[in-house]
Amino acid sequence: MLIKKLIIGLTVIGSFSACNKMLDVKPESQLDANDRFKNLDDYNFSLLGTYSLFRNTSYYGATDAAANAFATLPDMLADDLLSNPLENLGNELVFSRWLYTSAETQIENAWTNAYAIISQANITLQGIDRFADKDQGRVNRIKAQALAIRALVHFDILRYWVNDYTAGNAPGIPYMDKFDYEQKPARGTVAQTFTRIEKDLLDAKALMHDMDDNINGAGSPAYIDELGVDAILARMYLYKGSYDKAIEFSTYVIDAVPFSNKAVFDKIWQDAEFGELIWSVSFNAGQGGPGNNAYAPDIKRSQYSPNAALMNAYDQANDVRWSAYFGEREDRGGNVRDVLIKYEAKAASLAKPDGTVNFKALRVAEQYLIRAEAYAKSTTPDEAAAMDDLNALRAARIYGYVDESLTGQALLNAIELERRKELVAEGHRFFDLKRKGVTARKVDRAGSCATCDLPADSYRWAWPIPRNEIDANPAIKPQNDGYGN
Repeated sequence: MLIKKLIIGLTVIGSFSACNKMLDVKPESQLDANDRFKNLDDYNFSLLGTYSLFRNTSYYGATDAAANAFATLPDMLADDLLSNPLENLGNELVFSRWLYTSAETQIENAWTNAYAIISQANITLQGIDRFADKDQGRVNRIKAQALAIRALVHFDILRYWVNDYTAGNAPGIPYMDKFDYEQKPARGTVAQTFTRIEKDLLDAKALMHDMDDNINGAGSPAYIDELGVDAILARMYLYKGSYDKAIEFSTYVIDAVPFSNKAVFDKIWQDAEFGELIWSVSFNAGQGGPGNNAYAPDIKRSQYSPNAALMNAYDQANDVRWSAYFGEREDRGGNVRDVLIKYEAKAASLAKPDGTVNFKALRVAEQYLIRAEAYAKSTTPDEAAAMDDLNALRAARIYGYVDESLTGQALLNAIELERRKELVAEGHRFFDLKRKGVTARKVDRAGSCATCDLPADSYRWAWPIPRNEIDANPAIKPQNDGYGN
């Protein structure tokens, strides 16, 4: 695989950064964690290095001409972040105009860096069980997180590289469960991919019932704990159409995590309030941030602007999301325009915003929306329960909110709109449209651009397998439809 091009750096982060220790692991065919890692501290450093890779600009990080695949890009591919012709230097237009081919470097980088995270998770798992006799609880804590990371990243790859999540016999993605950069895996099927993601997550959850210590402490939840696993499972089951399971696992999270008070909601986006967060990917000074390819406050450039139709959908006087997500800011010429400020800065840097702020990868609000949609779409729909969840979320966000009662398609439309309003620029919109199915999905920008629509039958709903990957590994064929061989 293309992973062989990478050098896997196991970098110490977080509370271990003061140790200033780095393990440089070259991708050699004889690499063996049994030789490299002498104790559980080494495995823990490897795990921390795995988490650090989520900051890559092809994953949650953002910079010009990098995919930022799982943060703002899904909104650029869809209709919530629109190219600003006055400030866009051409970055990401290959995505927002759906011009990508199998030779697109940014797609290759997204593929390669996602599998790099998986490879490092697999290195972390390699040989760790030999320490079980000495400290089973700590082994379980490290192993569970590595399994959860491996499952999440495979799921994220599936989201882009599979055309129809419900076509179980269609080509899926390669599932890598060991580190071996020489292996040449086949794709498997969509159903097989979902089964392996599910198994890794359920195995991780089971291990988390027997650990030596909690995964997260006070403050921002920087690591994936059991609630994080439950949240990922709920999201995965929603995509898969397993609505009863989506309800079950989202409920575990909802019952454990309350909403933050409306008065401090904006502080979530400044990393000064953590109450309703489940997993937040840390970005600190010098590490970039998750939204700079949409709005870079340090250089006053807004290459992608929030869709005016979306902004008009908010109760701007009473909805706390309005002022937390959007703001009027001057461009470099002193002209004021609306921009996305969700990722503007941490609280301490607001006077001189730099775009460095944590990425909120999992939040309880998404779980309410997952459960609402699952209730509404279940074989035996419970529309009252779906409406209860939708009303609960709105009441947590809007001063003076009065409950509504909706049914049928009106209810489904309301849930979809609420997902847009709550989760804008958090990595969901393109996939939410895609989940509607191969006949109902559509990107419709309502005449707001030169290339405004992506029809349901377009092959662009799935990304191409990188050409270099196919050249290196013919076993990965077939290529996705529309992109050649």
